[in-house]
Amino acid sequence: MGPVLYGLIKLQHVENRLRAIKTKLARCRRGVLFQENQLRTLQSGLEAKQEEIKLTKVQVGRLELELKERDEQIGKLRNHLNLARTNKEYSVLLTELNTAKADDSKLETQVLELMKNIEIDEAACAEIKQQIEEQRVKVDEIRKEAEIKTAVLEKDIAEVQAEWDAAARDIPPAALGIFGRVAETYDGEAMAEVEKADENSSSYSCGGCFMGVPAEVVNVLSGKKDDIIRCANCTRILYLKKDENQ
Repeated sequence: MGPVLYGLIKLQHVENRLRAIKTKLARCRRGVLFQENQLRTLQSGLEAKQEEIKLTKVQVGRLELELKERDEQIGKLRNHLNLARTNKEYSVLLTELNTAKADDSKLETQVLELMKNIEIDEAACAEIKQQIEEQRVKVDEIRKEAEIKTAVLEKDIAEVQAEWDAAARDIPPAALGIFGRVAETYDGEAMAEVEKADENSSSYSCGGCFMGVPAEVVNVLSGKKDDIIRCANCTRILYLKKDENQ
Protein backbone atom coordinates (compact mmCIF):
# COMPACT_ATOMS: atom_id res chain seq x y z
CA MET A 1 0.00 0.00 0.00
CA GLY A 2 1.41 3.33 -1.05
CA PRO A 3 1.22 6.68 0.75
CA VAL A 4 -1.89 7.85 -1.12
CA LEU A 5 -4.03 4.86 -0.14
CA TYR A 6 -2.61 4.92 3.37
CA GLY A 7 -3.42 8.61 3.61
CA LEU A 8 -6.97 8.01 2.37
CA ILE A 9 -7.53 5.28 4.97
CA LYS A 10 -6.31 7.65 7.67
CA LEU A 11 -8.57 10.36 6.26
CA GLN A 12 -11.50 7.94 6.30
CA HIS A 13 -11.10 7.43 10.05
CA VAL A 14 -11.10 11.18 10.63
CA GLU A 15 -14.04 11.61 8.24
CA ASN A 16 -16.07 9.09 10.26
CA ARG A 17 -15.37 10.93 13.51
CA LEU A 18 -16.16 14.30 11.94
CA ARG A 19 -19.48 13.11 10.52
CA ALA A 20 -20.43 11.43 13.79
CA ILE A 21 -20.00 14.70 15.68
CA LYS A 22 -21.87 16.64 13.00
CA THR A 23 -24.70 14.12 13.24
CA LYS A 24 -24.90 14.70 17.01
CA LEU A 25 -25.00 18.45 16.42
CA ALA A 26 -27.77 18.09 13.81
CA ARG A 27 -29.74 15.82 16.16
CA CYS A 28 -29.35 18.34 18.95
CA ARG A 29 -30.69 21.15 16.75
CA ARG A 30 -33.51 18.97 15.43
CA GLY A 31 -34.56 18.28 19.00
CA VAL A 32 -35.04 22.01 19.58
CA LEU A 33 -36.89 22.46 16.28
CA PHE A 34 -39.18 19.55 17.10
CA GLN A 35 -40.19 21.07 20.44
CA GLU A 36 -40.63 24.50 18.82
CA ASN A 37 -42.90 22.91 16.19
CA GLN A 38 -44.89 21.27 18.98
CA LEU A 39 -45.38 24.70 20.51
CA ARG A 40 -46.45 26.21 17.18
CA THR A 41 -48.90 23.34 16.65
CA LEU A 42 -50.51 24.04 20.02
CA GLN A 43 -50.69 27.77 19.27
CA SER A 44 -52.28 27.09 15.88
CA GLY A 45 -54.78 24.74 17.51
CA LEU A 46 -55.67 27.44 20.04
CA GLU A 47 -56.16 30.04 17.31
CA ALA A 48 -58.35 27.65 15.32
CA LYS A 49 -60.48 26.87 18.37
CA GLN A 50 -60.83 30.56 19.25
CA GLU A 51 -61.92 31.31 15.68
CA GLU A 52 -64.45 28.50 15.93
CA ILE A 53 -65.84 30.02 19.13
CA LYS A 54 -66.03 33.40 17.45
CA LEU A 55 -68.01 32.02 14.51
CA THR A 56 -70.33 30.09 16.83
CA LYS A 57 -71.04 33.24 18.81
CA VAL A 58 -71.89 35.06 15.59
CA GLN A 59 -74.30 32.25 14.76
CA VAL A 60 -75.83 32.47 18.24
CA GLY A 61 -76.28 36.21 17.83
CA ARG A 62 -78.04 35.70 14.52
CA LEU A 63 -80.38 33.07 15.99
CA GLU A 64 -81.12 35.20 19.06
CA LEU A 65 -82.07 38.09 16.76
CA GLU A 66 -84.32 35.73 14.83
CA LEU A 67 -85.83 34.54 18.12
CA LYS A 68 -86.55 38.12 19.13
CA GLU A 69 -88.32 38.73 15.82
CA ARG A 70 -90.32 35.53 16.22
CA ASP A 71 -91.29 36.46 19.78
CA GLU A 72 -92.63 39.73 18.46
CA GLN A 73 -94.53 37.83 15.78
CA ILE A 74 -95.97 35.45 18.41
CA GLY A 75 -97.05 38.43 20.49
CA LYS A 76 -98.86 39.91 17.53
CA LEU A 77 -100.53 36.58 16.76
CA ARG A 78 -101.77 36.34 20.35
CA ASN A 79 -103.27 39.80 20.09
CA HIS A 80 -104.93 38.93 16.80
CA LEU A 81 -106.18 35.67 18.30
CA ASN A 82 -107.89 37.55 21.12
CA LEU A 83 -109.55 39.84 18.58
CA ALA A 84 -110.72 37.03 16.27
CA ARG A 85 -114.38 37.44 15.31
CA THR A 86 -115.12 34.04 13.82
CA ASN A 87 -114.20 30.47 14.61
CA LYS A 88 -112.55 30.11 11.22
CA GLU A 89 -110.38 33.16 11.78
CA TYR A 90 -109.58 31.93 15.29
CA SER A 91 -108.63 28.48 13.97
CA VAL A 92 -106.34 29.90 11.29
CA LEU A 93 -104.60 32.22 13.76
CA LEU A 94 -104.25 29.43 16.32
CA THR A 95 -102.59 27.16 13.78
CA GLU A 96 -100.24 29.92 12.77
CA LEU A 97 -99.45 30.66 16.41
CA ASN A 98 -98.70 27.00 17.21
CA THR A 99 -96.46 26.74 14.15
CA ALA A 100 -94.59 29.88 15.22
CA LYS A 101 -94.19 28.48 18.76
CA ALA A 102 -92.82 25.19 17.37
CA ASP A 103 -90.34 27.05 15.19
CA ASP A 104 -89.42 29.21 18.15
CA SER A 105 -88.77 26.11 20.26
CA LYS A 106 -86.49 24.67 17.58
CA LEU A 107 -84.48 27.89 17.49
CA GLU A 108 -84.16 27.90 21.27
CA THR A 109 -82.88 24.33 21.15
CA GLN A 110 -80.31 25.30 18.51
CA VAL A 111 -79.17 28.25 20.60
CA LEU A 112 -78.81 26.09 23.72
CA GLU A 113 -76.82 23.50 21.76
CA LEU A 114 -74.54 26.16 20.34
CA MET A 115 -74.03 27.69 23.78
CA LYS A 116 -73.12 24.24 25.08
CA ASN A 117 -70.58 23.87 22.26
CA ILE A 118 -69.10 27.26 23.15
CA GLU A 119 -68.63 26.15 26.76
CA ILE A 120 -66.92 22.94 25.61
CA ASP A 121 -64.66 24.84 23.22
CA GLU A 122 -63.77 27.44 25.86
CA ALA A 123 -62.82 24.64 28.26
CA ALA A 124 -60.69 23.15 25.48
CA CYS A 125 -59.03 26.54 24.95
CA ALA A 126 -58.19 26.75 28.64
CA GLU A 127 -56.60 23.29 28.46
CA ILE A 128 -54.62 24.19 25.33
CA LYS A 129 -53.39 27.40 26.99
CA GLN A 130 -52.11 25.32 29.90
CA GLN A 131 -50.37 22.97 27.47
CA ILE A 132 -48.82 25.96 25.70
CA GLU A 133 -47.39 27.32 28.95
CA GLU A 134 -45.97 23.90 29.83
CA GLN A 135 -44.51 23.55 26.33
CA ARG A 136 -42.93 27.02 26.53
CA VAL A 137 -41.13 25.99 29.71
CA LYS A 138 -40.01 22.77 28.04
CA VAL A 139 -38.76 24.61 24.96
CA ASP A 140 -36.77 27.06 27.10
CA GLU A 141 -35.16 24.20 29.03
CA ILE A 142 -34.27 22.28 25.86
CA ARG A 143 -32.87 25.42 24.22
CA LYS A 144 -30.58 26.03 27.17
CA GLU A 145 -29.40 22.41 27.17
CA ALA A 146 -28.92 22.53 23.39
CA GLU A 147 -26.86 25.73 23.61
CA ILE A 148 -24.45 24.04 26.03
CA LYS A 149 -24.23 20.87 23.91
CA THR A 150 -23.87 22.88 20.71
CA ALA A 151 -20.92 24.84 22.12
CA VAL A 152 -19.13 21.60 23.05
CA LEU A 153 -19.90 19.89 19.74
CA GLU A 154 -18.85 22.90 17.66
CA LYS A 155 -15.54 22.94 19.52
CA ASP A 156 -15.10 19.21 18.84
CA ILE A 157 -15.96 19.74 15.17
CA ALA A 158 -13.34 22.49 14.87
CA GLU A 159 -10.69 20.23 16.41
CA VAL A 160 -11.52 17.20 14.24
CA GLN A 161 -11.82 19.43 11.17
CA ALA A 162 -8.26 20.57 11.83
CA GLU A 163 -7.22 16.89 11.94
CA TRP A 164 -9.09 16.30 8.67
CA ASP A 165 -7.34 19.24 7.00
CA ALA A 166 -3.98 17.94 8.19
CA ALA A 167 -4.74 14.42 6.96
CA ALA A 168 -5.90 15.73 3.57
CA ARG A 169 -2.91 18.03 3.08
CA ASP A 170 -0.58 15.37 1.65
CA ILE A 171 -3.21 13.69 -0.55
CA PRO A 172 -3.16 14.67 -4.24
CA PRO A 173 -6.12 16.86 -5.30
CA ALA A 174 -7.39 14.28 -7.79
CA ALA A 175 -7.50 11.51 -5.18
CA LEU A 176 -9.00 13.87 -2.63
CA GLY A 177 -11.69 14.84 -5.13
CA ILE A 178 -12.63 11.20 -5.73
CA PHE A 179 -12.73 10.58 -1.99
CA GLY A 180 -15.02 13.58 -1.47
CA ARG A 181 -17.48 12.59 -4.20
CA VAL A 182 -17.74 8.98 -3.03
CA ALA A 183 -18.03 10.07 0.59
CA GLU A 184 -21.01 12.27 -0.25
CA THR A 185 -22.67 9.32 -1.98
CA TYR A 186 -22.23 6.92 0.94
CA ASP A 187 -22.57 9.17 3.97
CA GLY A 188 -18.85 9.49 4.46
CA GLU A 189 -17.90 5.87 3.72
CA ALA A 190 -15.64 6.38 0.71
CA MET A 191 -13.28 3.49 1.45
CA ALA A 192 -14.10 -0.22 1.32
CA GLU A 193 -11.87 -3.00 2.52
CA VAL A 194 -11.43 -5.95 0.19
CA GLU A 195 -12.41 -8.98 2.27
CA LYS A 196 -11.51 -12.63 1.80
CA ALA A 197 -14.43 -15.07 1.89
CA ASP A 198 -12.56 -17.34 4.38
CA GLU A 199 -9.03 -18.42 5.28
CA ASN A 200 -8.87 -21.17 2.67
CA SER A 201 -10.62 -19.25 -0.09
CA SER A 202 -9.09 -17.21 -2.87
CA SER A 203 -12.34 -15.28 -3.43
CA TYR A 204 -12.55 -11.65 -2.39
CA SER A 205 -15.43 -9.18 -2.14
CA CYS A 206 -15.98 -5.47 -1.58
CA GLY A 207 -16.64 -4.70 2.07
CA GLY A 208 -19.04 -1.96 1.05
CA CYS A 209 -21.43 -3.71 -1.33
CA PHE A 210 -20.24 -7.36 -0.88
CA MET A 211 -19.89 -7.88 -4.62
CA GLY A 212 -16.98 -9.97 -5.87
CA VAL A 213 -13.60 -8.34 -6.56
CA PRO A 214 -11.53 -9.82 -9.46
CA ALA A 215 -8.23 -11.51 -8.61
CA GLU A 216 -6.29 -9.05 -10.77
CA VAL A 217 -7.60 -6.15 -8.67
CA VAL A 218 -6.49 -7.94 -5.50
CA ASN A 219 -3.06 -8.52 -7.05
CA VAL A 220 -2.68 -4.83 -7.86
CA LEU A 221 -3.72 -3.81 -4.36
CA SER A 222 -1.28 -6.36 -2.93
CA GLY A 223 1.60 -4.83 -4.84
CA LYS A 224 3.59 -1.70 -4.24
CA LYS A 225 1.63 0.42 -6.67
CA ASP A 226 -0.35 3.28 -5.23
CA ASP A 227 -3.22 3.28 -7.74
CA ILE A 228 -6.74 4.22 -6.70
CA ILE A 229 -8.98 1.33 -7.69
CA ARG A 230 -12.71 1.62 -7.22
CA CYS A 231 -15.31 -1.09 -6.85
CA ALA A 232 -16.95 -1.71 -10.21
CA ASN A 233 -20.32 -1.96 -8.50
CA CYS A 234 -20.51 0.68 -5.75
CA THR A 235 -17.52 2.87 -6.83
CA ARG A 236 -15.96 2.95 -3.35
CA ILE A 237 -12.17 3.15 -3.15
CA LEU A 238 -10.81 -0.35 -2.47
CA TYR A 239 -7.92 -1.28 -0.15
CA LEU A 240 -6.44 -4.36 1.49
CA LYS A 241 -5.52 -4.76 5.13
CA LYS A 242 -1.89 -4.17 5.88
CA ASP A 243 -1.21 -7.80 6.85
CA GLU A 244 -2.65 -8.96 3.50
CA ASN A 245 -0.23 -6.72 1.63
CA GLN A 246 2.75 -8.38 3.19
